[in-house]
This record gives sequence, structure tokens and C-alpha cells, in this order.
Amino acid sequence: MNATANAPQPVFEARGLTRVYHMGEVSIHALRGVDLDLHAGELVVMLGASGSGKSTLLNILGGLDAPTEGSVRYRGQVLGRGGDRELTRFRRDHVGFVFQFYNMIPSLTALENVAVVTDIARDPMSPLEALERVGLGDRAHHFPSQLSGGEQQRVAIARAIAKRPAVLLCDEPTGALDSKTGIRVLEALEQVNRELGTTTAVITHNAVIASMADRVVRLRDGLVDSIESNGERAAPSSLSW
Repeated sequence: MNATANAPQPVFEARGLTRVYHMGEVSIHALRGVDLDLHAGELVVMLGASGSGKSTLLNILGGLDAPTEGSVRYRGQVLGRGGDRELTRFRRDHVGFVFQFYNMIPSLTALENVAVVTDIARDPMSPLEALERVGLGDRAHHFPSQLSGGEQQRVAIARAIAKRPAVLLCDEPTGALDSKTGIRVLEALEQVNRELGTTTAVITHNAVIASMADRVVRLRDGLVDSIESNGERAAPSSLSW
């Protein structure tokens, strides 16, 4: 029996993903036939310029958008076959999202912002544990206005991981941050991936971040341009830009 037959099933299997947006009489081809697998426990960095299709791909994997053509399987099951209700359940139970902007509720403390998610999750960790995992246990009772941008982004990571998702999808998580603060955020993401085994995909235009990944997926004009594996993951603390 060959090694392929013994290989574990990917967490995600994307095949032939095409996404076309129609704006009046203009058609925008965001994805043009993407094939990609993501595996359990790996950290993948997706690189590409604006308009390369990174965010569209991430949104389809996370069930926030649907492909025009093609399919995504999550642990062998086709996503979206059961309609919007199934996708809502998939997002709630399996996926954590981290975006460039933190989406904190200003009237709630950091702890309460995380609890918004844990109150509806099936098997959550406590909000305080989630904050401690990203180094913010001592800031639990601070409001967003009392937190720096990097701290707010780490609260967003805590909120995303508090429901113990199998997958963490991050769209430009350091895009609004300076280098030093961004590296602290990357350290939090790397720690979650390493300690919890969460399959993690980070999309960015910053090529420096690629060295901390297991694999680097480069997109160009809606297509996968290349996929490379790193022999060894660089520590986020060794990065600078």
C-alpha cells in the first residue's frame, strides 16, 4: 500500500474553486479554479497582492461566501450542501475568524467581548483562559479604549479560539499594526497553533511572515501560483519588517 493511501484526510479539500462577482455589466473573476488542501494542525501563510484572491478564498473556506463553481470539503463533507443553516452551524462550531480590524464591542470589557462567543459555543474554554493564552489575563477587565491596537487584536484572537475551533482563519491580522506589535500578535497565533493543534491559515501581503509557516501558498490573479514547504518554521520573534 502506498503512502498516499495511508495519508490522513485533509481538513479542507478545495477543488476547482471559481468565484465571479457581477457589478452591473462587469464581471470580476476573484478566483479562477483553485485547488488546495489544508491539513490538520498545520500553519499556512497565503501570500499575494491585493486582488490576488486571498480573502475570497479564505471566506469560502470559512463558509462566509460560496463559490460560483467548484467545491470545498471539510473533513470529507461538502460545505454548503445543506444551505445557510448548515453553513451557520459550521462557522459556529468549527471555525474561528480573525480579521484586520478587531471588531470589539466598545461598551464591553475584554473578558466580556470574549464571552460573547463562549456563551453560544458548544464546548468553550473560559474567557479568562482564552485571554491568558494570548498573554492578556491581566487586562481582562479593561475596555477596548484602554487597550492598544495589538492588545485589541489579541483579544480578537482570544475570542476566536475560545470556542476551541478546529480551524483558525486570519485575514491580514497584522495589517493595521506596526512591526513590533504585529510580531506579538503572530506569537499569539503561533502559540495557539502549536499548543492547541488548531489548523491555522494566515493571509497577508507581507512576505516576511511566510517563514513562520509550515507551508506557503502564493496566489496571483485568482490562481495558486506556487506552494512551498518550509523545512523549519521561523520563530515570530526572529521576524522584522
